[in-house]
Amino acid sequence: MLRKCKELRIAVLGAVLAVSGCAKEPAPAQAPPVRDVTEDVGGTQGNRVIPVDTLPLVPGLSVAEIFAQQLERPTHLGETTAVHVKLPPPANRLLADSLVRVMGDPARPTVLFRSDTLARLGAIPASPGPEFFTLFAQLPGSELDRRRENERRLASGEFGVPTRETILFNGRHPAARYEGLSVNPDAFRQGALMPFTNCPMVPVSTQSQWERTLLIRDPAVVLDPARTWDPCTGAGTKGGVWTFAHLMREMAHGSGSRPEAFVLNWLSLWLNDFQSNGDTVPARRKMYDEVIVPWAAASGASSSLQLNASTGRWEVTLSKPLNLDIAPFRLLSIVNRIDLAGNEGDSGRPSNPGELRFLFGLTRPSPWGGGTEATCNLKPFTAIFEYGVPGEGCGSVIGWARQWAWLGTYTHFNVAYRAMLEQMTESVVQHGRAPGKGNGNALNQLRTNEVALGFPWELREFRLADQHPATGKDTPSNGCLRVHTMALTPDDATHDFRKDPDVDFFVRTYVKNGVEQPVTLPTRCTAHFAVPRTLNGRPFLGANSLVAPPTHWEALTAVPTDATEVCARKEFSANTCNGCHFKDTGTNDFTGVDNLAFTHVSPTSGIPARLSKFLTGGGSGLMYVVPDAQFGAQVTSWPFADLLRRHQRLQALASCTTCGWFMDLGAGYLSRMEALAGSVPLDVPPGAPEPALKVGPIRDVGVVKQLLELRPGFRTQLRELPLDFLQPPAARSH
Repeated sequence: MLRKCKELRIAVLGAVLAVSGCAKEPAPAQAPPVRDVTEDVGGTQGNRVIPVDTLPLVPGLSVAEIFAQQLERPTHLGETTAVHVKLPPPANRLLADSLVRVMGDPARPTVLFRSDTLARLGAIPASPGPEFFTLFAQLPGSELDRRRENERRLASGEFGVPTRETILFNGRHPAARYEGLSVNPDAFRQGALMPFTNCPMVPVSTQSQWERTLLIRDPAVVLDPARTWDPCTGAGTKGGVWTFAHLMREMAHGSGSRPEAFVLNWLSLWLNDFQSNGDTVPARRKMYDEVIVPWAAASGASSSLQLNASTGRWEVTLSKPLNLDIAPFRLLSIVNRIDLAGNEGDSGRPSNPGELRFLFGLTRPSPWGGGTEATCNLKPFTAIFEYGVPGEGCGSVIGWARQWAWLGTYTHFNVAYRAMLEQMTESVVQHGRAPGKGNGNALNQLRTNEVALGFPWELREFRLADQHPATGKDTPSNGCLRVHTMALTPDDATHDFRKDPDVDFFVRTYVKNGVEQPVTLPTRCTAHFAVPRTLNGRPFLGANSLVAPPTHWEALTAVPTDATEVCARKEFSANTCNGCHFKDTGTNDFTGVDNLAFTHVSPTSGIPARLSKFLTGGGSGLMYVVPDAQFGAQVTSWPFADLLRRHQRLQALASCTTCGWFMDLGAGYLSRMEALAGSVPLDVPPGAPEPALKVGPIRDVGVVKQLLELRPGFRTQLRELPLDFLQPPAARSH
């Protein structure tokens, strides 16, 4: 056991606690007062744009959820630091009073001990509060010195005009304003309990910052003559590094097909009905008329669509291959989704650099490759290539973030900017960058969103992986793109979005159980849950997603008297494709005058593509407030400013993330825990598969002491992770 720290260290700890009051629950931020700046038009029914400075101002220490303290002497595993994490109440209510919590993959578990229990045992000097759980790490002093230097550089304005104010987001919703806290390496070395929040100063979030670091849509990039080719005008370089052709060629490596056949096979998936997870998706054979025929003609090929009598399937015959270099897909934006870093649901890893995305819009130019913007014939159809950025561990995340932050220092999209961006994108999209994935390609998924082929709007998802119905898991596999069930979205062919008993059951049990408590509408509402392929023995996830209808998903509560249920409905629905692309995010302006409908980046507005107010908040310093999709503004409205949220996350990762080395424990540790305690306090998200271990609380302090002493016998490897690696990303996969 570790001895208690000296009196000096306890005094420093006490001073920090006295100032912060961190042992207590901070007062919940109240709903922002409504001060209208603009009113939406076009049937958006009460959506508003209001300034973020109407949010309440709260003390920085009140939002601290991570504290670290240097131990007087290392543990038997060589760990030098106690890392205290403020965990939300467990989704499994049986674990509410457990002295131990187990998080993550049972094969590589993260085990935490309640801080006040460790203080009682003398394993740590003191506890920061009853809601904190502790794990141990190696935290070199150089890490804190690095962060202190980064804080100085931010304050100097090196990365943009700095501001002291940070917006606190609860999930994707702006909730309050606060000032981040500096890290004091000297105080830490003396044993002080050090809070870790956002940077004390960050570059001001402006549209120009978003354009350079988060969602790049400037003509200098998306029409870069050296790296793109415009099917409308013929300007640019065929097969350039930011073209549809280049991405498909890299993806087709290792598939066993030539790139032209690889693409035709993908397009042909629309020509026949298909079924996945029991959901039959009708064909949209306008794919042949709207895309394949004109593209083939521009390629100098004749085409035909014929029904194969032996298979009963429609097949395309071409006299020569499609010319990929003249693909009718025009680049709209390059998107940095580093805010998804650490998303275990997609990556299976607790620390990764998020996603890089390329978003294309479909055109049917006439003349092809020789006209003007006026003859482009832009179609309501987007294709989004969503790549998992290769890399694992804290250093990879920080390195990727710093490259993006450095791009933000450029004042123009000049030659140097575009060269650096090319180097970054090629490090992700080139064949072989992800050896463990299908075709060695880093693609996570390719998604489409269109109404050009039929009404209503339809979203589809494709992966280089095989789905397994029994387990619901994917196996990366070489070959062509395959249809995939939609992320987090029910089968809308068999489930009614207004009165479906399965959806109602799922929302009011699984999702409700995953809502973090306490709930304060609209500023404190998040939930952790998994959407299973099947529910109550029936298929649940859909193979496609239609929008308008469904416009969102409802639970059957007639009178919303339970704030947790209101939150659960919103959390479920807003994370579906249907809700995210329409009513839950206020992306429902049919006129297109003041906002978008069905898409967050418009494929029909020309270059630069228009963005939804869900993304922009209505502009720098603003947030877009949307009435609840089921209950309306009389119950609550939800604020959004997603590019502001992503900006803050990028800056935090680039400059104010601290890395520690955490010891993995072998799976046998949980078996030993079960033998000692009779159960394992593994808190899995509601809806996730049940673990093989018996789940239950540990309430015996003596068992905690034994588990601490057993740790050295189950060590496996050290992993470099951010101190906040247990904090889930605010965004899901959308």
